[in-house]
Amino acid sequence: MTGFDTILVADWSAGKRRPARPSKDAIWLGIARNGAAQDPIYCRSRQEAETQIAALIDAEQAAGRRLLASFDFPFGYPKGLAKHITGHDDPFALWDWISARITDAPDGTNNRYAVAEEMNGHFDGPGPFWGKPNQTDWPGVPYRKAGISYDTIPERRACDHAAKAASSCFQLAFPPTVGGQILMGLPTLNRLRARPGVAVWPFEDWTTAPTVLAEIWPGLIEPAVKALQAGDIRDAVQVRLLATALSRLPAATLHDWMTDLPDEAREEAWILGAGHNAQLVSFAEDTHAAA
Repeated sequence: MTGFDTILVADWSAGKRRPARPSKDAIWLGIARNGAAQDPIYCRSRQEAETQIAALIDAEQAAGRRLLASFDFPFGYPKGLAKHITGHDDPFALWDWISARITDAPDGTNNRYAVAEEMNGHFDGPGPFWGKPNQTDWPGVPYRKAGISYDTIPERRACDHAAKAASSCFQLAFPPTVGGQILMGLPTLNRLRARPGVAVWPFEDWTTAPTVLAEIWPGLIEPAVKALQAGDIRDAVQVRLLATALSRLPAATLHDWMTDLPDEAREEAWILGAGHNAQLVSFAEDTHAAA
């Protein structure tokens, strides 16, 4: 069992509950099945998104369809952070540690900066996390990166270099940023992982699992996403394009991308398609042309 019948691409958000009218900087879910895209799903909150995704997992498994559920935030941190915080190299130990501390209210209010501050407290001197809304709150989180040394823990993962990702896992504020999405996304993944038939790529044996969770980055198809039309919501366009592109990839190609990985991926995770940008873009551009 190596191919997938259905692809989900989730564009995540660390912010507060979004308005009823579909808008940018929210959570958008792109779904494609057998190469055909559905209309993207707009979610106002992380709770709503998790409910939608859990229902999709159940429906696909009940129908006997294999699902690749991908999310646009890192599944792991640079090598060494998990052990520094939890005492274990196992990335799931850090998932559990973060999940036990993050609070997330229905209106989107959360404590991600406080949790990052606690993680920084495990280091002598400034910790790796930086960026916040103002210069006074969470004193253990530097407002800017100046003065932070990444000698103990690398600033970026191997896959960030391969994908030429724009921001570091440790950047919590100021665009482009993904640090907040990680802290607010990993607890959701941890709960989804506990569901029957779910495996996490590349940390677990995913080859026979009915549902596989994977990391993705829409920046890989940026040349295709740039072909936006007036009135398009960028987040909605990119999840549709990426879900359809992945769905149209030959199964053997996708399998090779998921198996040919460096050793660092076992701890740091990996961005699906990193290093294969041009091929992924070509499928995304074909999708755009056909829309």
